[in-house]
Amino acid sequence: MPGTNLTRDEAATRAALLDVTSYSIELDLTTGDKTFGSTTTIEFTSREPGSETFADLVDAIVHEITLNGEPLDPATAYADSRIALPGLQAENVLVVRADCTYSHTGEGLHRFVDPADGRVYLYSQFEVPDARRVFTTFEQPDLKAPFQFTVTAPSSWKVVSNSPSPEPEVDGEKGVWRFEPTKRMSTYITAIVAGEYHEVQHVYNGKHGDIPLGHYCRQSLVEYLDVDELVKLTKQSFEFFEEQFDYPYPFGKYDQLYVPEYNMGAMENAGCVTLRDEYLPRSRQPRSFYEFRASVITHEMAHMWFGDLVTMKWWDDLWLNESFAEWACYFCEAEATEFTDAWTGFTNARKQTGYRADQLPSTHPIAADNVDLHAVEVNFDMITYAKGASVLKQLVAWVGLEPFLAGLRQYFKDHEFGNAEFGDLLLALEKSSGRELQSWAQEWLQTAGVNTLTPAFDLDGDAYSSFTVRQTAHPDHPTLRRHRLGLGLYDEVDGRLVRRDYLEIDVEGPETEVPALVGVKQPDLMLLNDNDHAFAKIRLDERSLATVIGGLSKLDDSLARALVWGAAWDMTRDAEMAATDFVRLVLANIGSETDSWGVTRIPTYAAMAVNAYSAPEGRAALRAEWESGLRDLLLAAEPGSDHQLTFARAYAAVAHSDAALGDVAGLLDGSFVVDGLAVDQDLRWTLITSLAAAGRFGDTEIDAELEKDNTISGKEKAAAARVAQPTAEAKADGWRAILDPGTPNETHRETVFSIFRYGQDEVVAPYLELYLEAAETVIDNLGFHKGSVLLEYGFPKALGSEALVERVDAWLADNDAPKGALRYVQEGRADVLRALAAQKRDAQG
Repeated sequence: MPGTNLTRDEAATRAALLDVTSYSIELDLTTGDKTFGSTTTIEFTSREPGSETFADLVDAIVHEITLNGEPLDPATAYADSRIALPGLQAENVLVVRADCTYSHTGEGLHRFVDPADGRVYLYSQFEVPDARRVFTTFEQPDLKAPFQFTVTAPSSWKVVSNSPSPEPEVDGEKGVWRFEPTKRMSTYITAIVAGEYHEVQHVYNGKHGDIPLGHYCRQSLVEYLDVDELVKLTKQSFEFFEEQFDYPYPFGKYDQLYVPEYNMGAMENAGCVTLRDEYLPRSRQPRSFYEFRASVITHEMAHMWFGDLVTMKWWDDLWLNESFAEWACYFCEAEATEFTDAWTGFTNARKQTGYRADQLPSTHPIAADNVDLHAVEVNFDMITYAKGASVLKQLVAWVGLEPFLAGLRQYFKDHEFGNAEFGDLLLALEKSSGRELQSWAQEWLQTAGVNTLTPAFDLDGDAYSSFTVRQTAHPDHPTLRRHRLGLGLYDEVDGRLVRRDYLEIDVEGPETEVPALVGVKQPDLMLLNDNDHAFAKIRLDERSLATVIGGLSKLDDSLARALVWGAAWDMTRDAEMAATDFVRLVLANIGSETDSWGVTRIPTYAAMAVNAYSAPEGRAALRAEWESGLRDLLLAAEPGSDHQLTFARAYAAVAHSDAALGDVAGLLDGSFVVDGLAVDQDLRWTLITSLAAAGRFGDTEIDAELEKDNTISGKEKAAAARVAQPTAEAKADGWRAILDPGTPNETHRETVFSIFRYGQDEVVAPYLELYLEAAETVIDNLGFHKGSVLLEYGFPKALGSEALVERVDAWLADNDAPKGALRYVQEGRADVLRALAAQKRDAQG
């Protein structure tokens, strides 16, 4: 039975048969707290009268189905999440009346009751295929239509959708909102958000006219809605994109709604963008937090053109939607907002996730072969986002920014409100740039794996007599690609590392000679991929590595430093640099790092080096060195700075000795004061979790803090603190909650992240077998999102050993787990093998 897994072939057959004229959807949100009424009328045409097809509807109680005025028996017509539609006419009207189910997993129509005040909030999340959990659909992106929503809800609520919100027709405690039809769009970008939301309205006065801007959040978060900053970012982004894309914003108004228990960062519903309400922080956050939030805001706005105005025909091109929006958001941030060094942050953080994903056994081409919806779910990852954006950045460098934008502008005009494929964009870019791009697409988009670029040279005295860039690939993914590569030559001058010269070359094949460097004096630092055009791992020669170890902080250019940080971390992950050396590099240089993402992300790499990549026999000493070094950095940091906050969090996370745990307790009770450090609610939970993980705090102390912080954030943080405790009872209680379908999705996520900690081997040991047992059923039992969170982040890597690998190998050879689960188990195994290799390298000193 096909169930919810629509195949690409089925979608193509249905698209060849049908055109959808319109949807009319009536939702009644006043019928209870478990289900809601959903009546859908779809008008559509068929190219083959007399043929049959099906509509989609998931987890519903169907009361009535009529097709062209004739009733269909729900007992026989509705089965396996599909409604059979026989005997089609040239013009058809389908009406389905049903009760659909509220979600607590962040999929479909999610219902949330705020523990702070008891208010109710709903929001929809439909990507990839979950509109069919709310109304009857033809659930595929290439059957676009106008949608007209009519919503019955409590009259005190706000109701928001893709069209502007009308005044409700009020009858007592109920109201009816009749929205105007939308533009033609795909089902997955429609939206309904309803509840007792706080609303603020502004207007953007743009070159093409006025655009109403709405911002919404829960009532309990109103004091944290920094609306002036959000409106400024929104207006800056609109001005930038309307200029660059040369196409008016297509959806009239633009609402941004901050919603609770959200699985994703945000979603590009046309004119009705939903975002995690964690982006409205109640406690102090570093600049990198706000930089990332800005990238999310700009990312979703870019989708209004690329993804919503012009939409992929099938999910094979999902990568293009996300890769483009990812590239565009950093382009906008760097050019139009205060975050002018956004590309440095991209290199320090986001791009690293792409490199990691591309070296896992689950790696796949950017343009994945998504034969069905299950394949889409499995391939929706950081290759889609981070690697794809990196590759587009290189394409822009190769063809030139203006030709690239010219091709985009024509693409928007040619395919407005329709569907397209990657080949359509490639054709537009070839016309605008005059370059042949098919071969580029073949090597970059249809093959997997990351290349490594290494300098190789001979010297004549202190000058190069030859210089070659060598390119290698993993044997499982042997493609050698073309790279647009910058070479930066840096010398130490008056105590600083200064770029003496820069040149760009095209690398192709296993070796690329660089005759321009013959006779040039060897620099103190030769930096491959300077300016970061290429998606490739880079290596530092012996002199360059010694230079940066001796003083990376002497390098003033933040992007160049990010590349060096990335190279050193990659060499550590690849067991080419000792974990101890990387930790010492961080301790020596992170205090003077200026990039916000560098400050916050690089210490997390060092913590992983301590916990996972250090030689077991030297780990205690390295942990003590890391702990002591972080304390020194904390006390030396500028009061109130991002450095200070980051080092406080990292110090609490690593605290292991009695002295360090005493400091953590002192920060919490006020007996240890660090000038300028605000111990606010979120930092308090960090400190409490550290003490709980060390066995210093238990349920009594956690309950006392929760009583002071009776919010959804407090409940989530308390769950993480409970499960961090090093007791068999805490782990068992946490594991039961993780496997319970009733655990709210964000609480589930926090619990999974916290349960299996390094240094708790005795109480974690039983969970390898329990994890493998759960892997066979958890996606079916919890749904794909919650199941994948458990499988990806709940693999007990802290137990990493040869024995663990052997047990996992035996399980992989004989199990009944679905493909999605196998992926995550294989990834966990690969991470353990990488850690074991790094430990051996660290033991060599």
